[in-house]
Amino acid sequence: MRIGELSRRTGVNAHQLRYYEAQGLLAADRRANGYREYDESAELRVRQIRHLLGAGLSSEDIAYLLPCAVGEAPELPGCPELLAAMRSRLGQLDDRMATLARSRDALADYIDAAERTGGESYPPLDGAGLDPVPA
Repeated sequence: MRIGELSRRTGVNAHQLRYYEAQGLLAADRRANGYREYDESAELRVRQIRHLLGAGLSSEDIAYLLPCAVGEAPELPGCPELLAAMRSRLGQLDDRMATLARSRDALADYIDAAERTGGESYPPLDGAGLDPVPA
């Protein structure tokens, strides 16, 4: 099938499909006219990629895990190498979430302090956003 058909079947735009191919996640043959030709397994592969991206995995992580993926969800075997890779990524996500939580708490503290002091805004802000009103 051509890229437009794969895009229609999966709901993934052609630009993203070309990106997956460039990252080594998806393979296509080239016709004499230069058009990409995907086999029927490409649809399942794209669905697997989307699920793994949804889990917060990078394209590099997915390239490592994808050869072992089974089914659309996909299922991954519990071999030590794959588990180590997934645990590493989970640790990275936990670290990012902790950093975001600290940033959120700090911003909430600034908002609380600013609300307690009240007063005039400087520079004057427009009501729609945080853009200063021109003088």
